[in-house]
Amino acid sequence: MPSQIRQQVIQSARTVVIKIGTSVLANDDDSLDVSRIASIAEQVYRIRQSGRQVVVVSSGAVGAGIGLLGLKERPTDLPHLQAAAAAGQAHLIQLYNDCLETHGYRAAQLLLTANDFRHRERYLNVRNTLNTLLEYPVVPIVNENDTVSISGIQFGDNDALAGMVNNLFDRSLLIVLSVIDGLLDGEPGDPEAKVIPLVRQLDDELLGLARSTKSRRGTGGMRTKLAAVRRVIEVGENVIIANGRTPGILDQVLAGEETGTLFLAHDRNVPAWKRWIGYTIEPAGKLHVDAGARRALTEQGRSLLSIGITRVEGEFDKGELVSVIAPDGEEFARGLTNYSNGQTQHLAGQRVSSLGTNSEEFPYDEVIHRDNLAVIR
Repeated sequence: MPSQIRQQVIQSARTVVIKIGTSVLANDDDSLDVSRIASIAEQVYRIRQSGRQVVVVSSGAVGAGIGLLGLKERPTDLPHLQAAAAAGQAHLIQLYNDCLETHGYRAAQLLLTANDFRHRERYLNVRNTLNTLLEYPVVPIVNENDTVSISGIQFGDNDALAGMVNNLFDRSLLIVLSVIDGLLDGEPGDPEAKVIPLVRQLDDELLGLARSTKSRRGTGGMRTKLAAVRRVIEVGENVIIANGRTPGILDQVLAGEETGTLFLAHDRNVPAWKRWIGYTIEPAGKLHVDAGARRALTEQGRSLLSIGITRVEGEFDKGELVSVIAPDGEEFARGLTNYSNGQTQHLAGQRVSSLGTNSEEFPYDEVIHRDNLAVIR
């Protein structure tokens, strides 16, 4: 039966981002399930006909390549993984395109690395490209560029990528399709375990239900999914995790039926600039601050001054993102620093104005200006 809360969530969504896991698309022999891709394409068409935009974040390239190259199992070394991705991606996008063309749409391929989100200009280019594509009868199909991704520029899994893509849009809904029915209140495979239909607050108890177990073909698990969920709900958007092998699953979700687990957004909407700072790029270092500095940032909306900094960790340059850490060790904010780690260490615990140093070396009173800071806790 339709749920009133779910119907409200669906009605408020202008853009639907659908993350599809490898195991949803693959047959037992690692070939792609063409009938399932065709079914997903048909349901995507119906979402588009409802007036909403759709972006698909699809795994499956490596899995498809494993089948195409005749490999017996998923490679463990990077060169063979990249070879499988290169062979499989072309096949994957062609299938999406063929299935979407039946409904008058085409697939547009975007292959991304973490650097495309880490650098502000490239991040904006990704957003602009997606928004422009959505003006046409096109469905963007996003995947990590596995053929060039190496340690340091990898997302790690497409759950993280889907969360970042979703947060490019206001009034969005992220639907994560996996081979599980949702967040369970027990162990996967336990016949007594039941799906939790609604999560209003993703607390430590619920996070404890997550298991790092992943499917044979996939790279993620429930832990990575909940990390992506947290990234999305904290900026004010909603998430549903559901079983992508259930026939008509997207139709059910868009009808507001109580399938899978709905994670409700926090009651705030974080602007685009703060989304990038607080919920997209990974920090290069850490600034530990005292209780007074935490209050100034979280309660009074002030900038971070050097006098409130107690310790500096990591190596970073001026303009890089850093975490702001409370006295209890909790990360509660992120921001773009006006100074390098060496300069910040020199300033820590003191006021810039009291140092009597060269103003050209220390031109800013703030280590992080309020406009370049996002409070995340």
